[in-house]
Amino acid sequence: MINSSHLSRRHLLAGVSATAAFAALGSPAFAKAPQQGTPAPAFYRFKLGAFEATVISDGPLDLGEPKDGVFTGLSKDEMVRSLTDNFLPTDNVRLEQNALLINTGDRLALLDTGCGSSRMFGQNSGRLLGNMKAAGIDPNDIDAVILTHAHPDHCWGLLADDGARHFPNAQIYMAQADLEFWTDESKAVGPAADFLKGMIVGTRKQLLPLRERIVFVKDGQEVIPGVQAMAAPGHTVGHTVYIVTSQGKTLCNAGDSAHHHVLVTEKPRLEFTFDTDGKQAVASRLRVFDMLAKERMPFITYHFPWPGLGHLAKNGDAYRYVPATLQTVL
Repeated sequence: MINSSHLSRRHLLAGVSATAAFAALGSPAFAKAPQQGTPAPAFYRFKLGAFEATVISDGPLDLGEPKDGVFTGLSKDEMVRSLTDNFLPTDNVRLEQNALLINTGDRLALLDTGCGSSRMFGQNSGRLLGNMKAAGIDPNDIDAVILTHAHPDHCWGLLADDGARHFPNAQIYMAQADLEFWTDESKAVGPAADFLKGMIVGTRKQLLPLRERIVFVKDGQEVIPGVQAMAAPGHTVGHTVYIVTSQGKTLCNAGDSAHHHVLVTEKPRLEFTFDTDGKQAVASRLRVFDMLAKERMPFITYHFPWPGLGHLAKNGDAYRYVPATLQTVL
């Protein structure tokens, strides 16, 4: 062990001089490599009992600078302070999009599809298919697409702009209430009518051409073997979370039960600006959060930091998010 008290200025200067002398003798130059300029493919694979699970990113969503009204009861200053305290950027609130793919051995199920070609929430989304290819998954092999709800960032990746099906062999599972609400143009009312209309028009383009492939799910139903639906309405009228179980191992796909890993765990009673019914969304969130904490159940949340896997622990009247330790081997 080196005793730092013995490292004097004279020793350090002597080392610098020796290095300079070595360089002067004409030591070979180190080769320079070009920067790659591209990120690593965004997929993460792990085992859940006998199932193989893969999280696939559709890229981040940018909500912009903190401002009043994003979360009811949370001011811009409070938001900035909380982000700063947690070493997070304060110039742009960024959410991820973590789609879960489950290979049961008999079925290949994708839970949510991302934004597709829409750039409603920034220019960096729409990466699901590219990351899926990098993960060695052929979209033609997916036989079940299971939707947590019908917002653009969850179902607008079903069809290409020309109407081609991205998952041509898949049955689509979702709540009937969400299909009916988000394809009904009469729902575009109120202060955000224009924004809602845009969402509804886009969702109609995605879901109505696939109507014959859609199967409705109900609370408590086993959608496919090992995947059970759990109604959690409020964020949308039919928002649904899914409990995945294999050989005694369980994972909750919590969808949009919460949108931010700090703001909404520290203050779990916050209503989000995109909630259809904020109070109902909070009630559903607390029910899901209590289940996760009490049962120590691991979960994946669509918008938490990549890859969205972790645990929740009670922290007084609030919660503490603990990201999962990622594994480098299966």
